[in-house]
Amino acid sequence: MTAPTPTLVLACGALAREIGAIIAVNQFDHLTLHCLPATLHNHPDQIPAAVRAAIHKFRPTHPRIFLAYADCGTGGLLDRLLEEENIQRLPGAHCYAFFTGTERFAANGEQDMRSFFLTDFLARQFETLVIEPLGLDRHPELRDMYFCNYERVVYLAQTQDPTLDTAAENAAKRLNLAYERRQTGYGDLAPALSAI
Repeated sequence: MTAPTPTLVLACGALAREIGAIIAVNQFDHLTLHCLPATLHNHPDQIPAAVRAAIHKFRPTHPRIFLAYADCGTGGLLDRLLEEENIQRLPGAHCYAFFTGTERFAANGEQDMRSFFLTDFLARQFETLVIEPLGLDRHPELRDMYFCNYERVVYLAQTQDPTLDTAAENAAKRLNLAYERRQTGYGDLAPALSAI
């Protein structure tokens, strides 16, 4: 049996803990993790350029690269870049899909149409990645404008962490939305990394 090819996993910073845990538990010693800033999700148009720059920076020392991003709001621009660079990425349109499982997420599309999703990372960073960038800390009256079409917050929990459960529930209260928790674990993330 041949040894796995050393691979750089170029990832969204929002997935750092989860990918690090999967690498450690499975002893994927052939994988090296490097993360781009999670704040790129507030500007998805900037993701392809940041990914391209990272690929060009690391390719001389890491001939094999796997991208741990979904499309993440780039409207297909990320896939065009990856086709040019001959690099594969995670399945799905966003992390909510691959944490849930892309097929199951698609099947829930109708019932989840008016849901605002949180992951462990977003529950942990809700203030700095949702409240502050949207200006809700300074102008709470904007909540009704931003979230008037949402009915609930759905927390897709990767871990069993009461602190994150409380943070996610508090986020729902802050947005004045109903709350639902779904235990997803790592969903399609673990099989995708195992296949590298």
